[in-house]
Amino acid sequence: MKNRIALLTLALACIGTTSAFAMTKEEHKLQKDRIEADYKAAKAKCATLQANDKDICQAEAKNVEKVARAELEALYKPSASADKKVKSAKAEGAYGVAKEKCDDLKADAKSTCMKDARAARDSAKA
Repeated sequence: MKNRIALLTLALACIGTTSAFAMTKEEHKLQKDRIEADYKAAKAKCATLQANDKDICQAEAKNVEKVARAELEALYKPSASADKKVKSAKAEGAYGVAKEKCDDLKADAKSTCMKDARAARDSAKA
């Protein structure tokens, strides 16, 4: 899943740097549709899993989708605000996945895991 995130990020970055012109409306729509299709495919792979593994898989799929959408919008309409939204999407997505992973733990370990996840999110946003 991490490789998929890296490849998606790289692909979106290449799209933005290879064109000297801003992304057209049609290109934006095509990329948006591709992101949606990738999300549905990733979510479908989660259907075979059970319990918390399924929740983690779905959180990772949603994270990839949200980050990809934020990066696409930043490419389509570049601004400081868009860059901030990308940073926020990455931090919140990682936090969501970390929360799901913490669910497997018990008592003190779960509490520590949640504190670490919140700290990582807050530092990523800062």
